[in-house]
Amino acid sequence: MHRNQILVAFTACTLAIAAARAQKPAAPPVPEIPGLPQAARIAASSIDPEKIRAHVRFLSLDLLEGRGPGKRGAELAAEYIATQFSLAGVEPAGDNGTYFQRVPLVAIHTIDDKTRFAFVPANGQPIDLAYGSEIVSKDQTGHDTADFDAPIVFVGYGIHAPEYHWDDYAGADGKEIDLKGKIALVIVNEPPSNDEKFFKGPALTYYGRWTYKYEEAARRGAVGVLIIHRTDLASYGWEVVRNSQAVEKSYLQGDPDATLRAAAWIQHDVAQHLFTLAGLGDLDQAIDTAGKPGAFHPVELPVKLRAHIESRVRSYESSNVVGRVPGASDTGSGSTRAVLYTAHYDHLGIDPDAKGDNIYNGAADNGTGCGILLELARAFAQSPVRPPHAVYFVSVTAEEQGLLGSQYLGLHPPIPAGQFSLDLNYDMLLPIGIPRSVTLNGAERTDFWSSAQTVARAFDLAILSDPEPGAGHYYRSDHFSLSRVGIPAFSVDQGDLFEGHTPEWGRQQSDDYFAHHYHQPSDQYRADWDFRGNAKLARFGFVLGWLASEQPKTVEWLPGDEFEAARKASQSQK
Repeated sequence: MHRNQILVAFTACTLAIAAARAQKPAAPPVPEIPGLPQAARIAASSIDPEKIRAHVRFLSLDLLEGRGPGKRGAELAAEYIATQFSLAGVEPAGDNGTYFQRVPLVAIHTIDDKTRFAFVPANGQPIDLAYGSEIVSKDQTGHDTADFDAPIVFVGYGIHAPEYHWDDYAGADGKEIDLKGKIALVIVNEPPSNDEKFFKGPALTYYGRWTYKYEEAARRGAVGVLIIHRTDLASYGWEVVRNSQAVEKSYLQGDPDATLRAAAWIQHDVAQHLFTLAGLGDLDQAIDTAGKPGAFHPVELPVKLRAHIESRVRSYESSNVVGRVPGASDTGSGSTRAVLYTAHYDHLGIDPDAKGDNIYNGAADNGTGCGILLELARAFAQSPVRPPHAVYFVSVTAEEQGLLGSQYLGLHPPIPAGQFSLDLNYDMLLPIGIPRSVTLNGAERTDFWSSAQTVARAFDLAILSDPEPGAGHYYRSDHFSLSRVGIPAFSVDQGDLFEGHTPEWGRQQSDDYFAHHYHQPSDQYRADWDFRGNAKLARFGFVLGWLASEQPKTVEWLPGDEFEAARKASQSQK
């Protein structure tokens, strides 16, 4: 029965290509660009919007059950992507000569009514915390239960950033405070700045992300972290934190950075109560002081955090799908200046408790990125000439769980990370017409920036700056996982300007999607979608990748960039 359903769906997708081709005009042609061979231009021009449509349509069928990692639908999606790679002539580059890179995961759900937290002052009675309304937490270690009674240390923003001469873990004597077996109390976000040379001004760096704060404290031996939530600093309310922690959260099995028994948040008023118990006065004043250079040093509170945490834990596997097109100067595993394209194929699966439509189909997020990736792979594989160096295509899993598939890829790349020149990522590009603008956040931090600007001009694409620099968008998509291991990486995203429309129209389309369809069952394939824009941005990315491969040296981060050290470290490994 299932096999027949799949056959019918494949056939329908094939017929859809032919029917749609007759109805839709072609995508804009690939322009002539200095340094781009004519054969490469022909290959880029072969990228077909209706093939992208067919991929998106199939991947968002109810048959695939929302592509939840470790579930049947995600396995079908991975098999489909691998089959498309094979049909296109893309070589397998996963485990043991297959297209699949197995990603071991562990899912953890905190059992609310069996979990207890309390502040225990040195003098006085314990103060119980209401789980959900005052505190939320995950035990990252994957154990069923955790019990501890640990000292709390206020470490300001919890940041160690030598490039900004900032160390929240240094005491007044200059020595690092001992966090082993203790709880780090940290402020959400990072020190306020309008100076581009100090935490990049108003733009959020990775130091401001809650994930960094967990990782840094874990590296120092902390048993837990309490992040103080304040709505204006977080840019979202407590209900967002509470809801995100109310569901199952996955981690990579054996992740060395996920060792906290309590990766927790506390509500602002609860943190103020803690400060009062500790005799530290006004919390908001302490936050202001902690954001001033040289004004803060960590302090251990005369209060402990007592906890009993119970979790429901399950281990499972999902897969990244990895393909490769050899380059003209390819030397197999010794490939240098390789180019990488990524897009996640997972989505949110099925909500068994929802009434009515409970399948999160994820057509735009990220069926579109997968469709683009598959067309890029086909175009490179069937090019009349090989690219100068090898090109890899990876459709990663578990992005919606916290970039886990790409994190695993970064830790276990098909070739050493230092041999990759560039990663281009595609994630959620609404098929609503032909874009006249693009955002390439992160490209300006590399020495490939001038090339990206040249290609964008040739494609009639205005490059827009990040409209919300304080939101830290760069650190919330799969390219970030590759940046962390040194690979210059950024996503190709469309802007607000589309052919025949005003920028206001483009913003309205985006706002409507995020208000009514983002991470909702209504993110479904629509027959009236116009995939010419997806094809244009795929062609744009094809040219960027080819030119990066053609350079006499690998793409590099600019001097002083936060990922420069990781790049140098990766290139020193043989």
